[in-house]
Amino acid sequence: MAAPHFDLNSKRVFVAGHRGMVGSALARRLEREECEVLTADRRIDLRNQSATRAWIAENRPDAIILAAAKVGGILANDSYRADFLYDNLMIAANVAEAAHRTDIDRLLFLGSSCIYPKVAGQPMAEDALLTGPLEPTNEWYAIAKIAGIKLTQAYRRQHGRDYISAMPTNLYGPGDNYHPEDSHVLPALIRKAHEAKKAGAEAITIWGSGTPKREFLHVDDLADALVFLLKAYSGAEHVNVGVGEDIAIADLAALVCEVVGFDGGIETDPSKPDGAPRKLLDCSKLTALGWRPTISLREGIADAYNDFLSGEVRA
Repeated sequence: MAAPHFDLNSKRVFVAGHRGMVGSALARRLEREECEVLTADRRIDLRNQSATRAWIAENRPDAIILAAAKVGGILANDSYRADFLYDNLMIAANVAEAAHRTDIDRLLFLGSSCIYPKVAGQPMAEDALLTGPLEPTNEWYAIAKIAGIKLTQAYRRQHGRDYISAMPTNLYGPGDNYHPEDSHVLPALIRKAHEAKKAGAEAITIWGSGTPKREFLHVDDLADALVFLLKAYSGAEHVNVGVGEDIAIADLAALVCEVVGFDGGIETDPSKPDGAPRKLLDCSKLTALGWRPTISLREGIADAYNDFLSGEVRA
């Protein structure tokens, strides 16, 4: 394991986006550290430059984990292109600039694996960035996240700031969005299977052909990896965070149905988009630093389903 680079003991850590799935997982994980977790009031809009600067200047955290973002699945990304591009650009730019102006020297920006080209060598290593065209259905979100990576690199190079970036694979877990139209694939499948089970349906329908392969990381594993990187990593290049294994969407649907207890069929809808054919991250860089995930996909889906049941169909 790499020697600690940033000691969290007695530090004040601002988790931007603490109400989201990732942010809430980070807040839970940081409770195990000897640090103070700072969260912004709901009235603070990180898209607003003056409000963001004022809050950060007043609270003066020692470090920032930037997990705040506008997120959604294929349909939402493709339908609300301006919102996904503008909101995420403004959040990244405002927080990074406010941190610099307040002389905060440690920031971790959270990106997404959609930054990589639609057709990229598998698994995708960090140097695959900007080597080909993006997946059209989520390129607006991806461009904003790429800009966030470049911001951390630019502040590091021009101002000597110790800003870093992490790129997680597809996430799921407690606090997820289960909306039938704008959620990601795994929570959408959990809701479909649950509702089909309750209705006694004969089958559920999944988008596309079911053949694309995706990698899934439980959000609690991600939170642990981010805290690890905040303490142990300092470098200009972003770091992939994943599990190193992927699964076909049709097989994922079958696993979800098994966990939920729905024993009906699974039908495909080829009229809906598949997205990228495969998205598997090369996480050898993170592994070499000394971190590995601990939550299996089946265990994680069961945890997510229990969370879904406790919220009774959150949208």
